[in-house]
Amino acid sequence: MDVDVAVIGGGVVGLSAARALAERGASVCVLESDTRLGHGTSTRNSGVIHAGLYYPEGSLKASLCVEGRDRLYAYCASHAVPHVRCGKLVVAHDTAQIDALERLLARAHGNGVTNAELIDQAFVLRREPHVTSAPAAIWSPDTGIVEAEAFVRALAQDCRAHDVALVVDSPVVGAAPKGAGVELTTPHERIDAAAVVNASGLYADRVSATLGAQPFAIHPCRGQYVELAPNRRHWVNGLVYPLPHGVGLGVHLVRTTWGTVMLGPTTDYQESRDDYEGNRLPTEAFLEPARALLPALTLADLQPGSTGIRAKLHGPDKPFADFLIERDPVNPVVIQAAGIDSPGLTSSLAIGEMVARLWRG
Repeated sequence: MDVDVAVIGGGVVGLSAARALAERGASVCVLESDTRLGHGTSTRNSGVIHAGLYYPEGSLKASLCVEGRDRLYAYCASHAVPHVRCGKLVVAHDTAQIDALERLLARAHGNGVTNAELIDQAFVLRREPHVTSAPAAIWSPDTGIVEAEAFVRALAQDCRAHDVALVVDSPVVGAAPKGAGVELTTPHERIDAAAVVNASGLYADRVSATLGAQPFAIHPCRGQYVELAPNRRHWVNGLVYPLPHGVGLGVHLVRTTWGTVMLGPTTDYQESRDDYEGNRLPTEAFLEPARALLPALTLADLQPGSTGIRAKLHGPDKPFADFLIERDPVNPVVIQAAGIDSPGLTSSLAIGEMVARLWRG
């Protein structure tokens, strides 16, 4: 196969990049190591469309989240992808946290999320009658949820319509310079590409090394969820978050497009990039964090849920690392799209456009 661009990774970032590149006239193939597209981080998450509240002003996460949010809502509407612009509450647990809410609100406004506002307990109770212990909250009307699996299917169909070759079960096992480009080797084929996009998620650091590009480290971070029992799903209408703390956003409540309610995720760094089930926390571990949002909750109201693994560019000792999206400084044939943790799903279409611009540039 001889292509202008080989995209390594068939999740939402890789598919979005392939789509954007093909729309600009590039011949593109996507190489996915799994037997299914989007089977990893892209669909093992809470499916939240973030508004852009949390990220440092001027960061790629801040700008691409806001751009990606608007692109994603428009894409879902035009491609019949199930989604809901349900809004989100970020609640204070007591009056001592109101100052922290105000600081978060100022950051949101600095990122261009100007319709986020500070609201009182009466507003909270109108939106979420079972969230009874919050004296105040931030209301973010542009936050929503999307069915990630349907989004992956729509992107794949879009790519095929633009003649993108989608090749699954094809991990890149070797790379060598060839002319001005690179020859990639998988267990099944060789691909000559003028440019390569590294969108390989949890394995982006290893792929970068294979490509002779810059070194960096991916830190796998597993998130575990529980769910509300079916007879308690009516307790949650949309999205309810605590104030962010530590390296994550805290255990929060997410009502999915199909009606279940997820609680989580945890933030647990681990060595393995594919262990989704080992050393699971007991359901009891979620009770107290969840009761901070739903005081009437009991252990009987919870049941085991799913897990996912984020591809972070920082370990537990640091609070933040930005996306790595750039023409590689060591091997300029490579465009990096790495370290795409939250808000990666929200930002994916905007990341794809940025990758396409880097290719053109």
